[in-house]
Amino acid sequence: MHIVVLLKAVPVVGTERLDPSAYVQRAQLEANGNDEYVLEKALKLTEANGGEVSLLSMGPPAALDALRKALAMGATRAYHVTDDAIAGSCIRATVAILAAALRKLEFDLLFVGADTSDGLGGVVAPALAARLGLPYLSYASEIEPLDGGVRVRRLSAAGYDVLEAPTPALVMGTQVLGEPRYPSLRGIMQARSKEVVTWSLADLGIEPPSVGESGATTRLTGSKAPPARSGAQVVRASPEESVTAVIDFLAARRLI
Repeated sequence: MHIVVLLKAVPVVGTERLDPSAYVQRAQLEANGNDEYVLEKALKLTEANGGEVSLLSMGPPAALDALRKALAMGATRAYHVTDDAIAGSCIRATVAILAAALRKLEFDLLFVGADTSDGLGGVVAPALAARLGLPYLSYASEIEPLDGGVRVRRLSAAGYDVLEAPTPALVMGTQVLGEPRYPSLRGIMQARSKEVVTWSLADLGIEPPSVGESGATTRLTGSKAPPARSGAQVVRASPEESVTAVIDFLAARRLI
């Protein structure tokens, strides 16, 4: 069983800065949290059933550190799509680039996190499934490989649904899949010698003008800081008096 995990390097929270064009300057990068959850599940499945886990990432050269960490966790190899022309790509271009990279690979399952902390779009997974013609199983809280297929429990408002599909298939996972492991010292040492394949747009057969800022179908038209918050009202009194004060506060604003 070969599982490919999409892993994005995102800005470390608190280090984000915007340049004059409102692009995020990614001084510090780390693996996207939701991607680490699906990576953990992929590792557990291959440890229990055999197989290997590969990583696929698209981003600047600095994303290599996030890939090395994922390799230290136990992934077998990584594929890194990096090219100066990628900067400023919209979701459509991102999906096109990832789809081109995935067509170069053979896999049974493709695991994708629910969303990324920098974009929060949550649409790359279904768009990739549509572009590649793969079954799409979303919001998985459990994943079970079958003979020639896969079964997942999909979270729903009423509990969960059980879905089955033939492989290859794309599974979008949730944090319920399990807490990501910490890389061991041995894993960190082994990661240094694991294969990282670097692809450019030319390697994928993609023309630079079709992606990046020049090919983007969405544009940033402006940005501004959020309005300053007013001071908070603090109640320091006995429990009974505090409850009365909170009720009066809400009632005055017709919230109750």
